[in-house]
Amino acid sequence: MASQVATPSSLQTPTTSSSTSLSSPALSPSSPAQLSPDDVELLAKLEEQNRLLETDSKSLRSMNGSRRNSGSSLVSSSSASSNLSHLEEDTWILWGRIVNEWEEVRKKKEKQLKDLVRKGIPHHFRAIVWQLLCNAQNMPIKDQYSELLKMTSPCEKLIRRDIARTYPEHEFFKEDSLGQEVLFNVMKAYSLVDREVGYCQGSAFIVGLLLMQMPEEEAFCVFVKLMQDYRLRELFKPSMAELGLCMYQFESMIQEQLPELHMHFQAQSFHTSMYASSWFLTIFLTSYPLPVATRIFDIFMCEGLEIVFRVGLAILQMNQAELIQLDMEGMLQHFQKVIPHQFDSGPDKVIQAAYQVKYNAKKMKKLEKEYTTIKTKEMEEQVEIKRLRTENRLLKQRIDTLEKKGPPRFSEESVLQLEKELVQARLKEAESQCALKEMQDKILDMEKRNSSLPDDTNVARLQDELIGVKLREAEALTGLKELRQQVRDLEEHWQRHLARTASRWKDSPKKNTLSELQDELMSVRLREAEVQAELRETRQRLLEMETQNQIHSNQLRRAEQESRCLQERVQTLTTQNKDLNVQLQEIKRRQAEIECKSKEEVMAVRLREADNIAAMAELQQQISELEIQKEEGKVQGQLNHTDSSQYIRDLKDQISELKQEICCLKGQKGLVSQPTFDGIHIVNHYIGVGESYQSSDDDGAKDPDLQSLQPRSGGRIRLRAKLEDTDSDEEDGDALRLSVPQSKSTTV
Repeated sequence: MASQVATPSSLQTPTTSSSTSLSSPALSPSSPAQLSPDDVELLAKLEEQNRLLETDSKSLRSMNGSRRNSGSSLVSSSSASSNLSHLEEDTWILWGRIVNEWEEVRKKKEKQLKDLVRKGIPHHFRAIVWQLLCNAQNMPIKDQYSELLKMTSPCEKLIRRDIARTYPEHEFFKEDSLGQEVLFNVMKAYSLVDREVGYCQGSAFIVGLLLMQMPEEEAFCVFVKLMQDYRLRELFKPSMAELGLCMYQFESMIQEQLPELHMHFQAQSFHTSMYASSWFLTIFLTSYPLPVATRIFDIFMCEGLEIVFRVGLAILQMNQAELIQLDMEGMLQHFQKVIPHQFDSGPDKVIQAAYQVKYNAKKMKKLEKEYTTIKTKEMEEQVEIKRLRTENRLLKQRIDTLEKKGPPRFSEESVLQLEKELVQARLKEAESQCALKEMQDKILDMEKRNSSLPDDTNVARLQDELIGVKLREAEALTGLKELRQQVRDLEEHWQRHLARTASRWKDSPKKNTLSELQDELMSVRLREAEVQAELRETRQRLLEMETQNQIHSNQLRRAEQESRCLQERVQTLTTQNKDLNVQLQEIKRRQAEIECKSKEEVMAVRLREADNIAAMAELQQQISELEIQKEEGKVQGQLNHTDSSQYIRDLKDQISELKQEICCLKGQKGLVSQPTFDGIHIVNHYIGVGESYQSSDDDGAKDPDLQSLQPRSGGRIRLRAKLEDTDSDEEDGDALRLSVPQSKSTTV
């Protein structure tokens, strides 16, 4: 190392010489160029802290192991502290060697390194070991830190607000302290580096823990590495998709390993995110005491989020019996107040329990795929719901616009109009079907014609090839003719030679030998000519075969091109068919909507007609009752000679109001061809006299307001109706005529 590693000499009970000899392996550098200047500076700070501890009187008194006190208890405590100091010294020496030989240890002794990290990293080594574990020693972004602090971040207000809630009881982060300012600087710098994440509540606790161990530049680099390589960035994104995945995986582990507790959570509607989200976002820093959370964070730096799953499930296993007996509020109180104090004595118990938990990495990958599939389906459903909501909103706006324009008036004419539109839509659908079939037939016909027609480019190419073949054939035929002519010339020459030699067979042997040689030469030339002729014929045949092969190749190529064209046309036709089917489905959907609308409108019209008929019947019943009351009032007024005219006028007013209501229900100005009661005949008979009195026409003419009272058998009241041809304004002029019999003993 470039500088000496901090040794636990200030905390040891042996003498100075012995401590120096024990710590010598850690102090001897293996290679001066292994650590960066930042690491050298950090180790120098650690050395300074060690010297301060050595000069402290309390530390010196606590380290003094040679006290001369009487009593076995003091001796035993002194020996125990001596053994503990030896163990701590060995641990420091071991970690010093690990830091010196980090690359070799990381590659060759990874399992032993994990075991040591699980047992805990010494406090003075945490800063450098954390940087080595996440490879954050020589990051280029460290040089940009000072420049980032000069910039302005849009998240500054949020960071300032949450800083006061970060470790409020810790001395380093008291209000207006240096710790709060340093924490603000680191969070601001990261919000500028990663603008997508910016600042998320909960990340300040992780940065605060880093600042407790190292300077702000190193803490910034380590935090950037954690966000990039330890899945924390996905956890702190605005969508928090990774947090949902962790909740899904953790709930699946609970369901598999703690089924009873999972059923209890389901029965109480106690969701996993209600108690476990802070575990993953802050790595237990807000849930448990700082020493316990720091030990867990050591393992997190080495193994990642796996330790969070293990520790979380171990905590649930240890508290299963208590949680099953509690309701939702009780469980929340238990998680907030009881569980954090279960590990005040030390974190070894929960860490040992965590590594007894079954954790299957392949199963977690499978759960991740399942969660991704579920989320993809949910996103598709949300898109569809959003589209439907948009359509619904547009339809509502359209309905509101139509309602503002004027209230809908459904009548028989509108229903007939809708039926006509429905018929026209069906006719258009049938026409479109016919047109579709015609187009398909035309396409098939065009394909047949196109397949029968030659390709222009292929025809031109074949014509050129045919011309070339004919030229080569003509050349071959010419050569063959020349060769045959040579053969014939040679045969003629041979015949002449035979004729000459026949007359000279009696010559000398030399001449005979010469003639034989000449004969052989002529025979060889003749055979040569024949062979050349055969060769020419063979070449001609070869040329013909090549020509045929080329023709067949062209035909095959043309067939392949036609096949590809046909496939493309089939695909085009399939696409057109799909589009037409989609259009057909759309037409059917519109037709169904029109039918539903027409049915709804018809039903609405019928309901309104039924309501109008019922209202008219009720009003007519009321009119009849009022007419009867009117007649009774008239009779009583005539018999008692009281002022019944006012009562009659009231009845008339009520009748006119009821008639106007009937007119309004029928949608007319007045009741046309409706009966009005222009006269009332009260039928009665005398006591002891069976004769009846009839009013004369003269009396009726003299008094138009009264009409004769006609006693008839049975004592019934008969209403005589008269049809009106005038408007309701003329009805007010009709007078009810009432005539009373002349006898004073008349009774009703």
